[in-house]
Amino acid sequence: MHAHFLQRISFSFAAFIFLAGAAQPATPAVHKAESVPAVRPLTMSVGGRMLVTASHGDSFGGQEYTSQWPGSYFRAAFAGTKVFFRVGKSDEILHVVVDGQAAGSLVKPEAGVYAVDGLTEGRHEIAVQVATESQAGPNSFGGFAIPAGEKALEPAARRRQIEFIGDSHTVGYGNLSTKHACTKDEIWADTDDTKAFGALIAAHYDADYQVNAISGRGVVRNYGGFEADTLPQAYPYVLFDKQQRYSDPAWQPQVIVIALGTNDFTTPLHAGERWKTRDELHADYEATYARFLEGLRARDPGALIIVWATDMAEKEIETEARKVVEQMKQRGDQRITFLPIDGLSLAACDWHPSAADDRVIADKVIRVVDAARIWSQP
Repeated sequence: MHAHFLQRISFSFAAFIFLAGAAQPATPAVHKAESVPAVRPLTMSVGGRMLVTASHGDSFGGQEYTSQWPGSYFRAAFAGTKVFFRVGKSDEILHVVVDGQAAGSLVKPEAGVYAVDGLTEGRHEIAVQVATESQAGPNSFGGFAIPAGEKALEPAARRRQIEFIGDSHTVGYGNLSTKHACTKDEIWADTDDTKAFGALIAAHYDADYQVNAISGRGVVRNYGGFEADTLPQAYPYVLFDKQQRYSDPAWQPQVIVIALGTNDFTTPLHAGERWKTRDELHADYEATYARFLEGLRARDPGALIIVWATDMAEKEIETEARKVVEQMKQRGDQRITFLPIDGLSLAACDWHPSAADDRVIADKVIRVVDAARIWSQP
């Protein structure tokens, strides 16, 4: 089944706002728990698409949260000096945030229970954020718990929701790197979705968000023409195995930010692909992208849809994406806009946007959202 209480937090480091009267942490430490006392589970806010299954025989809430799309996150609140969380299968980098401040990171942590201690007595919020991409397989999280004598609190809810859809540019692929030539291990280690433009935008608006993006995937053609699901083919599902469709009535984003086309157009067509000419590829891209956008519009009739593109590939991506938006407008959609984002440094791994570029992208998107007056206050 799915969690129907998803998307109640924003999970960039800057996004976590203290609860009223929250105590500042002393020197919080994150470490594998040597022993676990009698504990009771905390109510969690969960972000991202999740497959939720029963996990019997523990004191962490009895549920396992399996996720694969980027940007998953988990948050809870309590009054006390210590909190525990349980990690299942986890080939990822996890950032732990306490009261809005980075408390530590776990790199490919072993399955088990971890403790966060060294906190002052008082009210605290804790969040565990997934920084890495997980194309190879899903990861799981087992919940938060506190010592029996501490007090459980409800994490603050958020009323704004933003969805980000795209490819590696949206994932934050290698964005922490300062060089173009990166090994696979370096790309993995230097990818941080919590510092990509989606997290920055969500933090600005104190919004919940989803990042539904896969590196290397396009609208009709993946990078270099490699065979795998395109983004529109993978999008309807909770996990990449496509065993269960995603559905959550609580997820109703007011803004959808989407960028697709980099992988369709940055490499030449080669023998054996179904498009014989660039014109055929353009026509397929335009028709498929428009159908995908129409599906998003049917799901969220009032959402502002922002389609953005870079000037890579001699502006082929930008030209084609703009055509799709114009087609949508001609069909009567007046809640969609095209945003060109030109002149990025592309200084990160494999000529991807850097963390500085992510800030540029975020600022440009924020200006569009503000101009549309989606919310009464920015």
